[in-house]
Amino acid sequence: MPAYRYVVAGRVQGVGYRYFVLRQAEALGVSGYARNRADGSVEVVAEGEDLVLADFEARLREGPSFAEVANVEREEVAERGAGGFHIR
Repeated sequence: MPAYRYVVAGRVQGVGYRYFVLRQAEALGVSGYARNRADGSVEVVAEGEDLVLADFEARLREGPSFAEVANVEREEVAERGAGGFHIR
C-alpha cells in the first residue's frame, strides 16, 4: 500500500490544521499521523490506496478555512502498516 510524507507550509499552525487533517483521514480511511514542526510547517504521513491518497492530498492543499496553505511537498516513504490516524 502506498505511503507518503507531506510537508505543508504556510499558515498551518494554530488554525486547526492538524485536526482538519485528522477528520479528512478518518473520513477517507487513511492511516498515519500529523504533527507540527519547529519551522512552522506541518508534517503528515499517510498510508492508503492510490486514489484515496490523491483525494487526501487535494484536501491537504485546501486546508480548513483559517489556514493558508502555501506549499505541499510530497515524498514516498516505506509502508508503515499502522492502523488509524493520530495527531502527534
